[in-house]
Amino acid sequence: MPTHVHNVSEALDGLLSDGMVIAAGGFGLCGIPADLIDAVRQSGVQDLTIVANNMGVDGKGLGLLLESGQVRKVIASYAGENRAFADLYLRGQVDVEFTPQGTLAERLRAGGAGIPAFFTRTGVGTVVADHKPTEVFDGITYVREAAIVADLSLVHAHTGDSHGNLRYRLTARNFNPLVAAAGRVTVAEVEHLVDALDPDDVVTPGIHVDRFARCTPGRKEIEKRTVRATAGAI
Repeated sequence: MPTHVHNVSEALDGLLSDGMVIAAGGFGLCGIPADLIDAVRQSGVQDLTIVANNMGVDGKGLGLLLESGQVRKVIASYAGENRAFADLYLRGQVDVEFTPQGTLAERLRAGGAGIPAFFTRTGVGTVVADHKPTEVFDGITYVREAAIVADLSLVHAHTGDSHGNLRYRLTARNFNPLVAAAGRVTVAEVEHLVDALDPDDVVTPGIHVDRFARCTPGRKEIEKRTVRATAGAI
């Protein structure tokens, strides 16, 4: 049975250690476990390997862990919105394993499903396939990709219930369900808590969740603000 704790910092008690692999949900700043990321930063844990679609932006999201020097390696599909990330990578201060986005999603899904590896055509003939086994099926070459199982998974959900079941809202679902299932231990921050979700509304069953807590209400980071002039305005 998942444990409901009173705050996000308490949810990570005894779970953090140097050198661990942490997977985090989110896409850009959408659906990121922002409070949990803050708690990891405040803990001072070092030498982390972070698995995520991307590393947030400068000064926000997972970018905070880069700026505090807590990250040793990143497994991600994209780095373009974070100047600090690019700078650390180019200076050789952070190891980066770039993984095509669909492959990253499938590596996490496989980890959560207990599948150790799978074959894909994506990346064949590129540096993505360097040093990885390949196999030919029906005359087509595929590269073998290993599943990802994180020591700790951090996710953000819109709604959770007393059983640890989670529901995500719209595009904030993104990588969160995959990350939740791929963790040896999974901690969720939840915007709204209810007694019981309708079974049809459950996206991540509580069996995948170890601890959950309410997060800061109304915290919505904006990655890029785009505005347009009102019609008729001068």
